Amino acid sequence: MQGEINWSDFAKIDMRVGTIIEVNDFPKARNPAYQIHVDFGGEIGIRKSSAQITSRYNKAELVGKQVVAVVNFPKKQIANFMSECLILGAVDGKDVILLQPQAEVENGLKIS
Repeated sequence: MQGEINWSDFAKIDMRVGTIIEVNDFPKARNPAYQIHVDFGGEIGIRKSSAQITSRYNKAELVGKQVVAVVNFPKKQIANFMSECLILGAVDGKDVILLQPQAEVENGLKIS
């Protein structure tokens, strides 16, 4: 378990639901990964992310899937790709299971 945070720390994290609209191979990544484009709706728009989820998910099944992501981290350069959000998942060693809403919701909906 990580160290305890207070409510104001948690409130700074902007987590939103978005729909994956494009998935590409990422051959320049150090570890097997995809380049993913996620639509977070009108307020936020489309953001890119790199995700090491190739062992569990194929590209075709990811398109159209809703995910939860942190959208207010600073951009991060990963090889030749600029990641603009962090898609969240439960991590079991090298396996990552994406976090998703139980029912389809509007893109951009805030998680709290």
